Amino acid sequence: MQFWLGASFVPTDQFVELARVAERCGIHTLTLSDHIFYADFDSPYPYSDTGSPRWDADTHWPDVWVTIGAMAAVTSTLRFSPNVYIAPARDLFTVAKQVSTAAVLSGDRVSFGVGVGWCKEEFVQTGQDFHTRGRRLDEMIPALRALWAGGTVEHHGGHFDFGPLSICPVPAAPVPFFVGGDSEAALRRAARLGDGWIGNRVYTEEQLDTVLADLRRYLSEYGRPQDALEIVAPLAVMPDADTYRRFADKGVTGTMAAPWWLATPEEKERYGRGSLALKTATLERFAEEVVAKM
Repeated sequence: MQFWLGASFVPTDQFVELARVAERCGIHTLTLSDHIFYADFDSPYPYSDTGSPRWDADTHWPDVWVTIGAMAAVTSTLRFSPNVYIAPARDLFTVAKQVSTAAVLSGDRVSFGVGVGWCKEEFVQTGQDFHTRGRRLDEMIPALRALWAGGTVEHHGGHFDFGPLSICPVPAAPVPFFVGGDSEAALRRAARLGDGWIGNRVYTEEQLDTVLADLRRYLSEYGRPQDALEIVAPLAVMPDADTYRRFADKGVTGTMAAPWWLATPEEKERYGRGSLALKTATLERFAEEVVAKM
């Protein structure tokens, strides 16, 4: 079982040291989320009962790739991934350059968590079509793989038409695509095009069983083996090595946690809510009580 760290809502100035701590504690991949700006959104947020986001204008959303570059410079084994990057809100070549550069600078420690996004306002401001975002992501994934393979590439599709051309630098190893989302379209995209699936909500065992069954069915439908996908799922369970082993038997290859969200009242009082010291203390406890026993 791989342990991925969900570092959404972390203040920007804590990321570099948090990466050092995460690597020391045996974390496999550190993830961070992607938003371009905050506004009075008309688009409903899909992961709350009210449709309103769980953050405000003061919440930090640092640029994913700049932050990964900074964290990669102070670590040597820790991997990084957005959860998830809204690739179709950007143009293809900006995405290709950002990810390939981060992969090269990190020594191929980057995975690419991607999703279609929910916030129409961000697409409007970046000049991208919100309504074709799913179809464009379907076309972006093979186009990006081709660009990152190096050499001269051309692509002639419904949404992207280019070449012959090349980009440099390119990664030495393929960048794994982890498709996010649990709609039918997202799960089908993962089964058809992904190297992995990544959940972007916390799942009960019953909810996850449904997702896993759907993924298996779609993998069979697209003629891919049942073990073709890595499965990274945030789980609605208290951290426990035996519980994680049980989920591993179901085919889950990784789980995501942010141990400071489960800090005890004593820890919060001692270290301070939101502090780097609290994150460090809870990560170290998680490493001792869970990671070391797997």
